[in-house]
Amino acid sequence: MGARIIGTGSYLPEKTVTNEDLTRIVETSDEWIVKRTGIRTRHLLERDEAPADMGVAAGKAALRAAGLSPEDVDLLVVATNFPDMICPGSAPFVSSGLGLDERPFFYLKAGCSGFVYGLAVAGGLIDAGLYRHVLVVGMEALSRVTDWDDRKTCVLFGDGAGAALLGPGGDGEGILGSSIRGDAGKAMLLHLPAGGTRTPASHETVDAGGHYLKMEGSGVYRSAVPMMETATREALAAASLTLSDVDWLIPHQANIRIIESLVRRLKFDPNRVVVNLDRVANTSTASIPIALDEALRDGRITSGEVVVLTAFGAGATYGAVVVRI
Repeated sequence: MGARIIGTGSYLPEKTVTNEDLTRIVETSDEWIVKRTGIRTRHLLERDEAPADMGVAAGKAALRAAGLSPEDVDLLVVATNFPDMICPGSAPFVSSGLGLDERPFFYLKAGCSGFVYGLAVAGGLIDAGLYRHVLVVGMEALSRVTDWDDRKTCVLFGDGAGAALLGPGGDGEGILGSSIRGDAGKAMLLHLPAGGTRTPASHETVDAGGHYLKMEGSGVYRSAVPMMETATREALAAASLTLSDVDWLIPHQANIRIIESLVRRLKFDPNRVVVNLDRVANTSTASIPIALDEALRDGRITSGEVVVLTAFGAGATYGAVVVRI
C-alpha cells in the first residue's frame, strides 16, 4: 500500500506588504528587489495573530478538499522552523484547532525542506501500515524572526501555511519516489544565533540582534541549486522515472534566480514550473504546499500528472518527492 495526496489546502494572512511599502522602512527599491529576488509582495501576520492559526486554516481546507473530517485523521505532522513556542512547539495548537482530540502529533524541523521531509516520513508510515490518513502541515511566521532593518533579508520573507492530507493509494499513484539528504557542514548558512539552549535569551542577545534569522546569501545560492538538482534526480531514479516523465516541477520558492538556475541545469521546460514567490515571497516550509494547492485549485495540475517537489533549507537539508496526483 502506497500513499497518495487526497486533499490540499493553504492559507495566507490578509495583510500584504509591497516592495514599495518596504522602501519606507529600509533603503531599497522595487526594481532592486524584483531584479535580485523576483518578489513583489508578501503576506504578514498581524501582531495579535497566532502562527498556529494559519496551520489550522490550511489543515481544514485540506480536509474539505478530501471530503473527510478530523475524525479521519490518524496522525498530524507539523513542519515548521519557528514554532509558536519552543516548548511545546506548534503541533499541539494546530491539533487543538483542528479538533483532532487525542490523536498523535509531532513537529518536524528540517529547514525549508521540512514539508518535503514531512511527505517522505508520512508516506513511509502509511506504506508501513502504521497509519491510514496523515495530515502534513507546513507553516511559517518568518516575519517574527526577520530583522526589518536589514535590507538584504527583510525583503525575502513572508508568512503562510499549506497542508496535504495523505491516504492509502494503489500501484502507480501517490508518492512514487523520494530523496532526503543533509549536509551538516553548511549548518551556518542559515541560522538564528540565540534563543536556544546553546545561547539562551538574555539582554545581551537581544541587544546584539541574536534572535533574528541570519543568512549567507552567496553560500545559499551556490549550494541550493546543486542540492535540489541532486535530490530531484535521485527521487526520479527511485521512482524509475526520468525528467521527460515529469509534468510539473514545484521548487521551494526562495529566489527566482535559484529557480531559474535549477531549471536550466535540469533542462526542464520553464513553462511547466510552478512559481508564486512574486506574490507570497519565501514562506519556508509553507512555500511548496501553498504552490501545490494553488496549482491544483486553478486547474494547472490535473489528476494523473507527475509532479516533483524539491527543496533546500537550513541545516543544510535538501530533498525531493515525486508524486502522481
